[in-house]
Amino acid sequence: MKTEPVSQSSLKRKKTPFSDTPYPWLIPLTLLLIAVFLYPILEIVRMSFTDMSLVDTEFRYTLESYVRLFTLPGFWPMLGTTGFFVFFSVVFQLLCGFIVALLIVRGESLKLKGTIVVRTSVLVAWAIPGVVIGIIFEMLYTETQAGILNYFLSMIGLGPITFLSDPTMALLSVTLANIWRGTAFSMILMYAGLQTISKDVLEAAKIDGAGAFQRLRNVIIPAILPIVLINLIIISIDTFNTFDMVMALTQGGPGNSTEVIALSIYTSIFQEFNLGVGAATSMILLAINIVMTLIYLVVLGKGRNDE
Repeated sequence: MKTEPVSQSSLKRKKTPFSDTPYPWLIPLTLLLIAVFLYPILEIVRMSFTDMSLVDTEFRYTLESYVRLFTLPGFWPMLGTTGFFVFFSVVFQLLCGFIVALLIVRGESLKLKGTIVVRTSVLVAWAIPGVVIGIIFEMLYTETQAGILNYFLSMIGLGPITFLSDPTMALLSVTLANIWRGTAFSMILMYAGLQTISKDVLEAAKIDGAGAFQRLRNVIIPAILPIVLINLIIISIDTFNTFDMVMALTQGGPGNSTEVIALSIYTSIFQEFNLGVGAATSMILLAINIVMTLIYLVVLGKGRNDE
């Protein structure tokens, strides 16, 4: 008995029941994202166009918050501090993460004992919360002999160094702490990228007479460049949003010398009780995050197309 072939048009007419699609499973997640992510963002946008305050229930819609923000005497120095903090943090996180990853890969190739311990030890910095890191470095930077660094410096006749009371030294100290904190994540991505490089390619380059530096420049770096770019964007976003570590370490001081943009938002809202200016500052940080995220998506999409 012959059966008639099912045409494509009849298959298209058969609709899949809604319960058999993945959409019902996505509804709770969508509602959660709207409640805890989209709605707060829309509220921040709305509040940035008001003169809201935590001490007054009345407010009006105005551009005064933006005007006041850009005319505040501490706004441009705060952006400069943030730029310094982000630039040097990102550069040295990339560099240190790459060097540590190279050393670990080299140790594994030589089958040295302890490479797993070193790799695990580096990952500890990534697992420690920012507040704890701030407290740890505050203990290191304490400007009396009770401070760990100044204690050892005093043993060789140096110090005490004003790590946290001098504005310039405080900014350098906070940046150094953030470099230590972010190097671990950078190392993870760099290590993963180095694992994708074919050993045959490296061996062929070595046979052709390429030295260590030539292999690094002509083989290793080009091979992991997409990972480096993704790493750069992710740690840039993370550094721009740094708050907890700086809050625990310096609270933005001395003065406002270590007040980064995320800490400035906290100060405007919870210390100066100015919701409007705080929300306007948040919009600047939100714009930076959106731009960096779009760049990340472009780089990620380009990498997939190249594959």
